[in-house]
Parts: sequence; C-alpha cells; structure tokens
Amino acid sequence: MPPTITPERPDTPDAVALITELDDHLGSRYPAESRHGFSVQKLIRDNVAFFVVRVNDADNAAAPLAVGCGGIMLVPRTPSDIPYAEVKRMYVRPAHRGQGLSKLMLHHLADHAAAHGFRTLRLETGIHQLEAIALYERFGFQRTGPFGPYTNDPLSLYFEKQL
Repeated sequence: MPPTITPERPDTPDAVALITELDDHLGSRYPAESRHGFSVQKLIRDNVAFFVVRVNDADNAAAPLAVGCGGIMLVPRTPSDIPYAEVKRMYVRPAHRGQGLSKLMLHHLADHAAAHGFRTLRLETGIHQLEAIALYERFGFQRTGPFGPYTNDPLSLYFEKQL
C-alpha cells in the first residue's frame, strides 16, 4: 500500500512525537534564538493546516506507521507583503528518508495552498539542513531574503516558490 497523507491535529500523539523528534534534532544543531519552529500550541492557535504521512508497518499491517509531518500556514495580504503560504514543521524520520516522502509532502502542501488561492510558497530552514535545502531547491524553490516575522538570522535560509 502506498504512503498516505492525512490531515491531523498537531496535538495528537503521533504528531507530537514527530514534532518532538524534529525539535530534538534541531536543538542539537542550532541555539534557541535560531530555532523558529512553531510549538504544537502555536500551530493550533495560528490555524496551521497540519498533515501526517504514514506508511505500512511491516510488524503491524493493521496500523500504518506515522513517519513524517508537515504544515502549511496561509498568510493573507498585509500592508507590507503579498499573500503567501508558509511551509511549517516539515520532518521525515531518518529511517524513512530517501523514499520520496518529503517530496510527496511538499506536493501535498503546495496543492493545499493552491487550492486555497495562494500562489506564493515560502519557508525558512537552517543552514545545516543540507538534505532539506537540496530537496527545496530540486522542488523549484529559490533563495530569497527574510519575510514575515523573520529577521536576517545568519543560521537561517529563506526560500520562495511561485505555484
């Protein structure tokens, strides 16, 4: 059975486990002031559409295994910026990387943004996330400057893609 992506509240056990793993990973690479990921509570408060990707578990065929997640925040036009959708909390567990799941999630998030009328997709990632940077560039993202609430953090890279 192919991987599935389903909408899910970020406070479910599977989502919390994935977000916690992501936070642990980023915490080992970046100081607190350079970690810009939303907490579970902020994901909910800011109405971030959140999704979990699952694959069949060889040990338990009845229960697909949650192996990755991603969110998309729809940001309306502001006096100083165009409307855009921002990718949030993208993560795939290391044991499941290299299977195209991140690409699948990015397509899903971009489709969600486009279905809601958004044509600009943006994200922030850390300079040490080499696999993620390569994925975003292969997906057609171009480097840009800080946007929205971000400032010029030397440990961050900012990307944009037109849908």
